[in-house]
Amino acid sequence: MSDVPSYVSGTSDLPLLYRSVGGVLSDAARKWPETEALVVRHQSIRWTYRELDRRVSEVARGLVALGLKPGDRVGIWSPNNAEWVLTQFATARVGLILVTINPAYRASELSHALRKVGCRALILALAHKSSNYVAILKSLVSEFVPAGTNRLRCQLFPDLEYLIHLGEQEIPGMIAFRDLQVAAPGELAQAWIDPDEPVNIQFTSGTTGLPKGATLTHFNIVNNGYFVARGMRTQPGDRICVPVPLYHCFGMVMGVLGAATHGATVVLPAESFDAQSTLTAIAEERCTTLYGVPTMFIAELEHPRFGELDLGSLRTGIMAGAPCPITIMRRVIAQMHMEQITICYGMTETSPVSFQSGIDDALEKRVGTVGRIHPHVQVKLVDADGKVVPRGERGELLTRGYNVMRGYWDDPERTAECLDAAGWMHTGDLATLDDEGYCSIVGRVKDMIIRGGENIYPREIEEFLLRHPKILDVAVVGLPDRQYGEVVCAVVRVRERMVCTEEEIVDYCRGQIAHFKVPRFVRFVDAFPLTVTGKVQKYLIREQQVRELGAADGS
Repeated sequence: MSDVPSYVSGTSDLPLLYRSVGGVLSDAARKWPETEALVVRHQSIRWTYRELDRRVSEVARGLVALGLKPGDRVGIWSPNNAEWVLTQFATARVGLILVTINPAYRASELSHALRKVGCRALILALAHKSSNYVAILKSLVSEFVPAGTNRLRCQLFPDLEYLIHLGEQEIPGMIAFRDLQVAAPGELAQAWIDPDEPVNIQFTSGTTGLPKGATLTHFNIVNNGYFVARGMRTQPGDRICVPVPLYHCFGMVMGVLGAATHGATVVLPAESFDAQSTLTAIAEERCTTLYGVPTMFIAELEHPRFGELDLGSLRTGIMAGAPCPITIMRRVIAQMHMEQITICYGMTETSPVSFQSGIDDALEKRVGTVGRIHPHVQVKLVDADGKVVPRGERGELLTRGYNVMRGYWDDPERTAECLDAAGWMHTGDLATLDDEGYCSIVGRVKDMIIRGGENIYPREIEEFLLRHPKILDVAVVGLPDRQYGEVVCAVVRVRERMVCTEEEIVDYCRGQIAHFKVPRFVRFVDAFPLTVTGKVQKYLIREQQVRELGAADGS
């Protein structure tokens, strides 16, 4: 047994950046004015850094003209598009806090998000996939009562005053996003924005209760984006294909801010992930970098037209969000020319990355571990008593440094549950550190399911299902899946003298919770295995379902 403690501290010759998100774009526009900053293929948009900076200032002026003030929260509920990027920088430039809302959210999740953080404005797409955003919003609020020229009042959302839509038509009670860009002509007063102030709230579910709003500062995300891109040796001229959603740190921090701090180009291939669109974008835009979760890379490799497209421009990229099988990593390197692909590990609450593999690391290290500690970040692994374990032993991973969130918005109790007095963020993940400092994630303390890169927290689904009149009790567990890594299984106890079917439960979920949370399997039992103190033993439930479902399909 090693006597070296499981503690690592990231060092770097490069200092942390003390810049705001808006300042990062201003710097980029000065350094690389004619370099393409943003290419949005499904909107036929190509903007240089000079053009992006100008358009961001126009939107920022429009937001200020509405009367929004520093510290106000502005929600965005939309798939990937140019307006999303404009909003990200424009809100930051004038001290507003961007609340990123998952495009898959439905009525109950949207309602909680808007109320929890008191959004004063909501920017929304008209629809995406099967979600009609306007209809969902109207189902929550039957009538918006005008309180002025373009201000709204509603009882359910007392703070919400402005609805800004991304469509071309006029919608009563809403403002068109395009009108923001002409609402307030003239120069934008460039006020000093403190990098230590909040700039983004991202909702991340907990193992109990409703989603929590992780509050991130300019300092958090600017530096994380910078050092993630630095880890891939990103430079001006690189073109980063970003098929991952912008609402998450993977897209907006590792993608957009990583590019802006290095003068690279962000290429958005589609509103949401599509393998064909991604592959075509790489080939036609000559992308050097590709981001994705393992399921995205699998879909690209298995696409019927994969062999027809020239991916020879690719050099590097990031795979994150879920463990990657070694066979898939080998294929990505060999068939997609990504010899310098890296693995990243982290969580929303840490902005997000704490560990990243190096582009020159051996393949075994890039697949079997999540790399080494990021610059200016500390990590230690502790046992159940909070004592640091020796190298090679598993312990809960705790992170401390510039990247740790300020806390959960308006939730000091839940903040204190994971962020201790010494500044350590308790991730809930079990990990090991080897003698070279490489980290391996070996399990989870928290009861979390990772489906295709989406973090799913069983308690949230359980609380929703318990509203069903036929359900007495429910336990949600994750089951292994070849395509998504894990899928949701709901194990249900039905009320006495009632009959319920799997289809009934699935139909109850559809349209009410995000599609990736809808159970893939629904199983019915008479009782749950319990501890002597009456707690449900979920690991036994999971093992039983793996055996039964595996036997049923022969896997």
